[in-house]
Amino acid sequence: MNKKEVVIADVARRYHNPIAELVQLACQFTSAIFLVSGSHRINAKSIMGIMALNPCKGKKVLIEAEGEDEDSACEAMENFLLCR
Repeated sequence: MNKKEVVIADVARRYHNPIAELVQLACQFTSAIFLVSGSHRINAKSIMGIMALNPCKGKKVLIEAEGEDEDSACEAMENFLLCR
């Protein structure tokens, strides 16, 4: 399992539809990907889950990825959330 904690950048400013784009990115990987914030553990491939998470600037999240491509998945999610 690969884990990485990040503080979300201003995704609303960088992406046209950050929630949908984040889910689309997560769905490109076979690994299970979760975003953890507080007591909430959200499936990154669930648009309703990501909407509930509300990824906004300054929010701290833990990215968890487990599977064949977990390193690539974790890196891609981190780059997206940090607006790299």
